[in-house]
Amino acid sequence: MEKEYENESKTIGSAEYFREMELRETKSKAYIGGVLCGLCISCAALIIFSIFGDIKFTSKADSSKDSIITKDVESKVELIQNSIAKYYLNDYDNEMLENGIYKGILESLGDPYSTYYSREEMQKVAESTEGVYYGIGAYVALDKETEGGRITKVMNGSPAEEAGVLDGDVIVKVDGENVLGLSLSDIVSKIKGPENTQVLLSLYREGESDYIELSVTRRQIESPTVVYEMLDGHIAYIQITEFDSVTTDQFKTALEQAKADQMESLILDLRDNPGGNLTDVVAIAGEILPKGLVVYTEDKNGKRQEYRSDGKNELDVPMVVLVNGYSASASEILAGSIKDYNKGTILGTTTYGKGIVQRIYSVSDGSAIKLTVSHYYTPNGNDIHGVGIEPDETLEFDTEAYQQDGTDNQLERAKEILGGRE
Repeated sequence: MEKEYENESKTIGSAEYFREMELRETKSKAYIGGVLCGLCISCAALIIFSIFGDIKFTSKADSSKDSIITKDVESKVELIQNSIAKYYLNDYDNEMLENGIYKGILESLGDPYSTYYSREEMQKVAESTEGVYYGIGAYVALDKETEGGRITKVMNGSPAEEAGVLDGDVIVKVDGENVLGLSLSDIVSKIKGPENTQVLLSLYREGESDYIELSVTRRQIESPTVVYEMLDGHIAYIQITEFDSVTTDQFKTALEQAKADQMESLILDLRDNPGGNLTDVVAIAGEILPKGLVVYTEDKNGKRQEYRSDGKNELDVPMVVLVNGYSASASEILAGSIKDYNKGTILGTTTYGKGIVQRIYSVSDGSAIKLTVSHYYTPNGNDIHGVGIEPDETLEFDTEAYQQDGTDNQLERAKEILGGRE
């Protein structure tokens, strides 16, 4: 689905042809816009002065020597605004410029995970984390190779599936606007929209000589984040596609059903899971792990916060956890804690390596900023940011076999490890 998570990209191969044509221009515009907007604070003088808790407005700039809100900056903002009003060819409105200023400040940090949300964008974020939103029904991750939005999974029965969107497609344009080089948040916000409206996607698809243009009708999407199936040999299969506020209850329901179905072992599939809510992944870990540390975080001042399992619901069956390079953030927290406690075998390929935590701070007008605030560490103190979690057994996914007859070689190997193959 159209979510707020950054993810790793796979090599696109011939994607270089559109990177050369469009990415250079996009990066140049993004850089210039980021620098200008980062310098320009606010023509309306609505200045953010605190990032912890709800953010307040003040009509006066911070007078400290480190403040970027100087008379020179204010004069430059006024000059730019007047120049736009006098010379700019196309239509615009002041709200668009104002939002651009705030976004530019966050973009100037050079952190793809820190961003500004307008009031409308924040409403969409809230909807998506609740598991219900209006969109196309596809999971989207940021592809490092192309800096576009990569479709990691199309939901069954979704508008995206009906329109012909496929897993692995890379979103190059949304409604004719180039999105290469934009943050994932910006790409997602452009895809979402009112119910029953159309969004035109320009997609790069490996093997195609040109972009594919697909028009998708937005609908209300209810996110099924957990899939359960009982396999032969009483091997329970539970897939978690992301960690939303609905995921904990869905996982508990699946686990209870697995126990009722006489589960003897478990395959936990976290492949292509881009992450999500920290509270939900900790709650799910509490259904698996013994009493003890699940994860801890440390901020810029070294302040540590611990998240623990009470051990009351520790799962005592053999387990295999499937991961890949698109397993990120919260999914790495779960896989890492299972690995540290030796509760299961990690199988697949090295995970993405997003070991930092973001927090959203609300502004009184309904907008918000999302900032990277801390590192997280596995129970054994491992910082996996930029490194990822190495599986106990490395096994590349056999794409060719899957395309030919649906064989999932990683899943089949997990069954073998658990002794479920007859």
